[in-house]
Amino acid sequence: MALCSALTCAAQTKSLDDAKKSVLSRIEKSGADVGIAFRALDGKDEWYSRADESFHAASTMKVPVLIELFHQIKDGKLKLSDPLVVRNEFHSIVDGSLFKLDAADDSEADLYKAEGQTRAVSQLAELMITVSSNLATNLIIEKLGVENIRTTVHSLGADGMNVLRGVEDGKAFEKGMNNTTTARGLATLMTAIADGKAVDPESSQQMVAILERQKFNEAIPAGLPPGMRVAHKTGDITKVHHDAAIVFAKRPFVLVILVRGIAEDKEAYKLMAAITSDLYNATN
Repeated sequence: MALCSALTCAAQTKSLDDAKKSVLSRIEKSGADVGIAFRALDGKDEWYSRADESFHAASTMKVPVLIELFHQIKDGKLKLSDPLVVRNEFHSIVDGSLFKLDAADDSEADLYKAEGQTRAVSQLAELMITVSSNLATNLIIEKLGVENIRTTVHSLGADGMNVLRGVEDGKAFEKGMNNTTTARGLATLMTAIADGKAVDPESSQQMVAILERQKFNEAIPAGLPPGMRVAHKTGDITKVHHDAAIVFAKRPFVLVILVRGIAEDKEAYKLMAAITSDLYNATN
């Protein structure tokens, strides 16, 4: 059975065209570089704008880390209940030298107080996604292996997401060796989770549940009706503000918005919420 009649499909297309114009006008006024990937999960509507342009991934790189974590759990290489020792000492990809993370630069500081103790993989995954803990992320990446994360990203057809290393590797940053992503690459990963194909349906449901517990909701969720289910991951560094979401609207959709060039957090979030509202209202 058709999901929409010829008339309603035509109306949606016109409405989406109007939304595109509104979004592009907002972006032009902002002066920012913005990459967008939008796809209704029913496959009827999609729009990509500068979707293959590379951006610093910031904390959106934690999405492929989460996927690889569940991939290795499915393969029996580890369990969510496995304990990992909390330690703040990591090796730079530049020369193998040791570096530490600074709790003052992290969005979560309590884990630093647990150095020498153990935390379950499930607890670290929760911290990595919901409050974007850099320390939890590096501990998980060290356990999984960067090359394994890269292999899984490639297998899902999301090569726009390029994971080189963990977080806060200063020597790598100075040499321009950063994790990068495109809106399309990130949307491919979010779509795989939404479709139950990132690992398998059960793992995807578990990932959605974690992503739904995201604590930072000033961007995409702010452009949606209150109370709407959103499974998403943000990423913020200086003049970089991203959000990648599965939105469980009447017509569910994946939306990735990557923003570069706005210094004020509130201004970036305001733009992202407005873009979300335009696309949501056009297709739901």
